Amino acid sequence: MADQENLQDPLVEVSIASPGPPASLPTNKKRKRNPTKETNAVEAPAGKKKKPKTKAKAKEIEEDELDLEAGINKAFSHMNSQLLADYVAQRTRRYESDLSSIELEDKYIPAKAIKDTTVWDKERNLDNLPGFLEKFAGNTTKLWSASKKNGSPHTIIVTAAGLRAAEIARVVRNLQTKDATVAKLFAKHIKLQDSIKFLKTTRTGIAVGTPTRLKDLMDDGALAVDRLERIVIDASHIDLKKRGILEMKDTQVPLIVWLGQSEFKERYAADQNGIQLLFY
Repeated sequence: MADQENLQDPLVEVSIASPGPPASLPTNKKRKRNPTKETNAVEAPAGKKKKPKTKAKAKEIEEDELDLEAGINKAFSHMNSQLLADYVAQRTRRYESDLSSIELEDKYIPAKAIKDTTVWDKERNLDNLPGFLEKFAGNTTKLWSASKKNGSPHTIIVTAAGLRAAEIARVVRNLQTKDATVAKLFAKHIKLQDSIKFLKTTRTGIAVGTPTRLKDLMDDGALAVDRLERIVIDASHIDLKKRGILEMKDTQVPLIVWLGQSEFKERYAADQNGIQLLFY
């Protein structure tokens, strides 16, 4: 940081002409630094540029909340709606520091849009995900159903990478029926045109995908969200570098862009045709 580098630079003193004794100072006295305008104006030695001060980083999650062996960030299990809204906003300010206050406000996801899931006391791993969906689905029978309109899921699960999406799709496949397919919507090994064709020809109950691919499919019109009831963010999962979907700029920024679309924002927490936003 800039302040640390300044402490390591040699202090440059400004000599002032004087008819008195030589400039050398007695060894038993220390010369006081004179915080005058002239002294403060001295520049650092050539070749060493001062770095601009950076903004304070968003508060990091405590290390003991991260279970690397299980691949889980346990902090999300006890974050209520307001804490989640604040944390997401912190990450947005960190990764998009060039945005104005008005632009940041437009990306803000309010606490009222987020379902409080702190009552869920089981570990937020893959095996427990189907039970989590059943717990917060309200009418659980709908989890095994799908709209007659193709490509119109009632649940979308968003995760950071294709491999993780494939793992989630396998786990929630027990919620699949012949009339309600689990759709895998990610870029890894699946071409965009193949996903478009699949959605346009298949009744879909649950869709699992990555933010960028989901947005591309919505922009195309293949992924319809008018029947959507809930969005589940795979927030607790972390990789070997202890990062989740909200801790990587490459995934957090597209996620917030996708969640901030007008099709969702006007329906978050709405009494009729509303969308629940859940963090797993």
